[in-house]
Amino acid sequence: MPPARPPWPTVWWSAAPLYRVRRPSLPTRWPHSFVSYVTSSDPARARVVVLGCGTSTGVPVIGCTCAVCTSSDPRNRRLRSSIWIRSADAGILVDAGPDFRTQALTQRIDRVDAVFFTHTHADHVHGMDDLRMFNFLQRRSIACYADEYAEANLRDRFAYIFNPRKDYPSTLPQLQLHRLDGSVSVGNIAVQPLPIWHGREPIMGYRFGDFAYMTDVSAIPDATWPLLEGVRTILIDGLRFSPHPTHMSVDEAVAVGERLGVERLWLTHMSHQIDIQTAHQFLPDWARPAWDGLRIALNP
Repeated sequence: MPPARPPWPTVWWSAAPLYRVRRPSLPTRWPHSFVSYVTSSDPARARVVVLGCGTSTGVPVIGCTCAVCTSSDPRNRRLRSSIWIRSADAGILVDAGPDFRTQALTQRIDRVDAVFFTHTHADHVHGMDDLRMFNFLQRRSIACYADEYAEANLRDRFAYIFNPRKDYPSTLPQLQLHRLDGSVSVGNIAVQPLPIWHGREPIMGYRFGDFAYMTDVSAIPDATWPLLEGVRTILIDGLRFSPHPTHMSVDEAVAVGERLGVERLWLTHMSHQIDIQTAHQFLPDWARPAWDGLRIALNP
């Protein structure tokens, strides 16, 4: 049985801003580009690639003419949230949203051994059919992992993949869907599921070594906090500065980083209310908005 669902809050406001906190052990100002600070120049080293860090609408938002949606800064252009982890002997995808084909081409994804789903909202699964190209390239099926709720939903919504007709063409994605019941190893990378809440819906975050990924999170159950001990870098939902019923605000995300004592925090699943050129003014020195294409060194 899942943990008890958190109650709906009666008001949507956050506590005093946490961004005044400073850590003397970290640089007071990061370079304009943080890639050199967090990634390794060694191409063989495991790395996290941010494929998308936008909310369900993506950024720019269709029909919007706000400053962020019309920005000339490419870092303000955000595809739907997803990450790809590449090590010397494995490629791991977290979620396959509607932008997956574009993301795979743009970031030159060359290998997908396993896919881990956080949940089954459209912006996280509606690119699943494009996984079939990796079946052709790799000449094998791809292992997919989800919790019991997401597994049942995926089997129902994508029945043509998981319960195909016998006379259907063989060009379907060849995916082996497994129910998560603990940690999983893919190549040399151990994957630890992190049960979290998305409003009143139980979903999954994931830990890979000293890195944790929690998109679409609004609350972290008590039982999950011990699984986050020792995390040094976190990529976490920070939808906007104001509170939201099913996503963490920027202040709430920073509070998670404070509690864990992380060295670096990156915001993801961001709306067009966050401008990457000005957001740093409201964040501690160890926290920044991510951007599509960001690479983060991983210690699996």
